[in-house]
Amino acid sequence: MTAIPTPESITPAFFTEVLRANGHPAAQVVRFDAEPVGTGQMGRCVRFRLELAGEATGAPHSLVGKFPSLDPLSRQTGVQLRNYAREIYFYRELAARIPIAKPRCYYGAIAGEGPEFALILEDLAPARQGDQLAGCSLEVARAAVLQLAELHGPTWCDETLLGRDLIAAPDAERAAQLRALYAQMLPAFLARFGARLAPDEQEIIAAVAKSHGPPYAYPERPFALVHIDYRLDNLLIDARTSPPRVLVVDWQSLVLGSPLSDVAYFLGASLLPELRRPAERDLVRAYYDALQDHGVRGYAWEQCWTDYRRGAFAGFAVTVIASVIVHETERGNEMFTAMARRHARHALDLGSAEFLGG
Repeated sequence: MTAIPTPESITPAFFTEVLRANGHPAAQVVRFDAEPVGTGQMGRCVRFRLELAGEATGAPHSLVGKFPSLDPLSRQTGVQLRNYAREIYFYRELAARIPIAKPRCYYGAIAGEGPEFALILEDLAPARQGDQLAGCSLEVARAAVLQLAELHGPTWCDETLLGRDLIAAPDAERAAQLRALYAQMLPAFLARFGARLAPDEQEIIAAVAKSHGPPYAYPERPFALVHIDYRLDNLLIDARTSPPRVLVVDWQSLVLGSPLSDVAYFLGASLLPELRRPAERDLVRAYYDALQDHGVRGYAWEQCWTDYRRGAFAGFAVTVIASVIVHETERGNEMFTAMARRHARHALDLGSAEFLGG
């Protein structure tokens, strides 16, 4: 395979080669149907339903392809932030060592750092994409935070991950750049969304522009691989089991950082405040106990809870910056409004403003 396929150029012969390279040497794809799936901002996903011939026992009858966005600004952003290259790197180099539930990768290729790229992934249907606007149940939330322990536990303070080109580690220069970008985007964000926010929500969102702590800087330890954008739109939920099975997609933003920022980001964005408040300490404790199962030692529960409170600001930068720079859609505006209100209320509920000074 040489040319990187697009949804328009992909062929049955391509899928045949993919299947044969992944354990189905006699399978042949004679035709396929394609339909868009998901609501991605930076990329577009397509489900391919395959008609198979030959000895195809066990071969998948559908696959999901991920490709760059059609929107020029989103494509440019994906290249500038290295999102496309990072996701390819995750599936090629890291996925095998991380037991978090995720789709199998059948093919991944990128031209330089993009925007031309293609991922062909396992179709996880009938698992369904979570609904960021509606939020989730406590049962789904618990399953999701336990999956985070499957990402953080195996990479907890793993110094072999330091210095990898596409996996950024915290540093003062990057923190300053993020702070400056947040401040630059804040006026446009408030102009578009301010009227939809309560006064105290607007106030704490604005205060983050001058923070010397989160979301720009966290204590040096603990660190682990963090997903960064761990929210319902990036989770697939299989409700046929109890507890439900949660699977994780969209690995474009992976960095080394504060593990509890992922936990706080998810619970703050994905649970309605009235559901979150009485349950979040128990949910964070379940995550903490799961870390112990992965051999994490010397990390006290009290410190975990403090790191969680500090992590309540993790969603602010994604919300403010992404809402301005990605292609604007009606659903996107609704989603960013919900995220802004929930993250702001989360930080206010936890009294997390004390961490803004550093």
